[in-house]
Amino acid sequence: MGKADTHVHTEYSGIARLGALKFPESVTTPEQQVDRARKNGMDVLCITDHDEIIGAFKAREYAKQFDDIEVVVGEEVTTADGEIIGLFLNERVPDGLSVEETVDIIRSQGGLTIAPHPFSFHVAGLQERIFSLDIDGFEVINGGHVDLYSNAFAQKVMDKYPNRWAPISGSDAHSVHTTGFNWTEFEGNTAEDFRKAVLNKTTVPVGIPAPVFCELKWSLEVVWGGQKMMYRSIIHRLPDDKEKPLVTKINSLTKLKKATGIVAGFFYVIPPVCFIATWLSTSFLKKNAKKMNREAQNRLDHVEKLMIEAPSNSAIFGSDSF
Repeated sequence: MGKADTHVHTEYSGIARLGALKFPESVTTPEQQVDRARKNGMDVLCITDHDEIIGAFKAREYAKQFDDIEVVVGEEVTTADGEIIGLFLNERVPDGLSVEETVDIIRSQGGLTIAPHPFSFHVAGLQERIFSLDIDGFEVINGGHVDLYSNAFAQKVMDKYPNRWAPISGSDAHSVHTTGFNWTEFEGNTAEDFRKAVLNKTTVPVGIPAPVFCELKWSLEVVWGGQKMMYRSIIHRLPDDKEKPLVTKINSLTKLKKATGIVAGFFYVIPPVCFIATWLSTSFLKKNAKKMNREAQNRLDHVEKLMIEAPSNSAIFGSDSF
């Protein structure tokens, strides 16, 4: 069985927002993700930056020197209805469109459509929209979701309707520290073998989400990395790079905002602040997961109703779909 990490980010994923806070999604280079994927024994690596594919092309070019890994060009696209992953892309898919338009564009490139973290209560998943869309699979294990609801509910849906979608396990790694804990297995070991397994719905999700401590290491990495970039920008040693949204954003900030960001970053990385922040976030996830789990059966009943009433069920899920 081959191993594929189907959902990985690099420094080309840009800026994230958490309330009033802004921070880099990732400061990891495409080359570093390829090197770590090889170390983790992956045969296939899917680079899926947010609304960008430049990093994926760079990773694919870098990986050509190795004979033990292939890189698939992907993109995690921000649609008006939630996020969706396109794999085996040739061109960037525009963000901000409806999910139906986005699926059509991915299909026009011969790409695969995967719903990441579809039932997440803290990230923009497609939720029940997946039941009316022509998608190839969805994540039943998302490596960034340490809560006890999102992945579990996705698995319940997959178990209730077997062979309708390919079950996927992707790390959603924004750092090398959060890779290697989960992956998707498939028969064969090439990118084309992986593609066929998704279409035939024979993929096998394996692993567990990354430990909380590794997520903490990622948060420290992006804060520290962002600080260094802001300092370099202040002293005019951060060259403009139009291909990197993160660099463009930092260089566009005023010196006051850069200095404020550096100070705020130091406040976060010095213990115990980072540990308190981690405790608060995990407590939030635990509390809300308990609440969601109490309503899980009602939601499953609602899903069954949607599946029965969906007029296009046979067209979307028929045996001749692919």
